[in-house]
Amino acid sequence: MTGEETGGTFRLAYAPGVTPGKWAGIWAERVPDVPLTLVAAPAAEVVGLLRSGEADAGFVRLPVDREGLSVIPLYVETTVVVVPKDHVVTAADEVTLDDLAGEEVFHPLDDAVEWAARPGLPAFERPATTEDAIRLVAAGAGLLLVPQSLARLHHRRDLTYRPVPDAPRSQVALAWLADRTTDLVEDFVGIVRGRTANSSRGRAQAPPADQPAKKPEKKPERKPAKKPDRKPAQGGSGRRAAPAPRGKKGRRSR
Repeated sequence: MTGEETGGTFRLAYAPGVTPGKWAGIWAERVPDVPLTLVAAPAAEVVGLLRSGEADAGFVRLPVDREGLSVIPLYVETTVVVVPKDHVVTAADEVTLDDLAGEEVFHPLDDAVEWAARPGLPAFERPATTEDAIRLVAAGAGLLLVPQSLARLHHRRDLTYRPVPDAPRSQVALAWLADRTTDLVEDFVGIVRGRTANSSRGRAQAPPADQPAKKPEKKPERKPAKKPDRKPAQGGSGRRAAPAPRGKKGRRSR
């Protein structure tokens, strides 16, 4: 599929907290004739954009419904607890889930962490979004556990966060519809996987239409070197005359 068939662009959806700028920059260098359009979407809606054809590929947070999808897991994020700056847990460099057992913890409807058992005490409500939960934490109504990138995304001066090493972690992946694995999708997969522009696993680059492919240059044939002609020794015998023995100066040889 060409850029024209996709409306002239390659559309990349991404969930909150994912920063696709690095990959978008490499795309602009390698595929300058097809602009890349970034489509920000809630984590729960990225797969829907792929299925509806509104995005060609997307960064999702696992787990997702993988039916019909090709998925490449990329990296795992540390889970942190977001708290007011004067909260008692800020005295430690990191905390455990047991440390939060007596705390009210918000679990927004778009929670990016999959919990087997939700930690802490249930808060008085389930906010619709992580952003709403952050505002409630700032108001002192409870705490929130999120992937570290979301804590950075919703940073506020009156809040801070601490790692929670024993909490489940969120994994980010690249996904696209398996039956829409176009050349452009392959190009983007290669970029995300860190392949070089000349990687043998990437698409072969055809020579420009106005320049024929170069033929291999023929190496000039090497002629065998001529052996130097040996001139026969004077005297006509064809043999080399042996040098006469030298006697000591002033004496005759007998």
